[in-house]
Amino acid sequence: MKDMDPLQDFEDYQRVEKVIGFIEDNFRSQPDLDQITRSISMSRYHVDRLFKRWAGVTPIQFMQYLTLEYTRQKLADSESLFEASIGVGLSGSGRLHDLFVNFLAMTPGEFKKQGAGLKISYGFADSPFGKCLLAVTERGICHLGFVEPGDESPSLEQLMVEWPGAVFSEDTRRTGPLVERIFRPGPDDRSHPFHLYLKGTNFQVNVWKALVNIPEGMMVSYQDIANYIGNPRAFRAVAGAVAINPVAYLIPCHRVIAKTGRIHKYRWGSCRKKAILGWEAARKG
Repeated sequence: MKDMDPLQDFEDYQRVEKVIGFIEDNFRSQPDLDQITRSISMSRYHVDRLFKRWAGVTPIQFMQYLTLEYTRQKLADSESLFEASIGVGLSGSGRLHDLFVNFLAMTPGEFKKQGAGLKISYGFADSPFGKCLLAVTERGICHLGFVEPGDESPSLEQLMVEWPGAVFSEDTRRTGPLVERIFRPGPDDRSHPFHLYLKGTNFQVNVWKALVNIPEGMMVSYQDIANYIGNPRAFRAVAGAVAINPVAYLIPCHRVIAKTGRIHKYRWGSCRKKAILGWEAARKG
């Protein structure tokens, strides 16, 4: 991956999100590039430079990755590819763009205790998709979520509600390097797995494990996930499990879209979901 400046990425993302938001709000009128650039008070030249710096492609190329025609084609392409991976089975680990992810689910006894006695270190950091909150235990990452500006306190309070018995402490020296490895991995990072410590039902954990098998740059439907876990009628329950995924990006719930090809319904906002999918598509070329 190219070298990136965390602060520059963060600032670039904020502008990219405004562009995506403007297009979402005005999709019926199909705004052209001049209208888009005026919406964020930037010139065509600077918007073009912004997208090339952040995603490596022009704004027009980036937006093509978010059209219904493109997403429907990706769903069709992914269906056979995803089905081919079913034979591998649901193991305790998966791969995400050459990064390994290991799963460790709470035991029923641990689940009942609601994290009592568990020590959780947390920290906020900038990412290519805005500010994020990472929380980690001695057994692995238990939370990664995106945070809107000014929402740091409510986001942390919600995390504490989800782990009512745990003891929390801010430790950016511990969480900062992990965020760096997740979003800006170096060659040596790819051989070191990320350990996830998850609180959920067996069904939810199986859905989250299935998500890790979606290749970067691909998109699947909720029905595809239901088929993958061997319960084709459970697509609504799958949607519920996807919606409460506790570890964004590493468990790529953003790669699950509606069967129609529409990109929406994301815990951290549809604009961010589109940004991540477009960014990944641009990286895959």
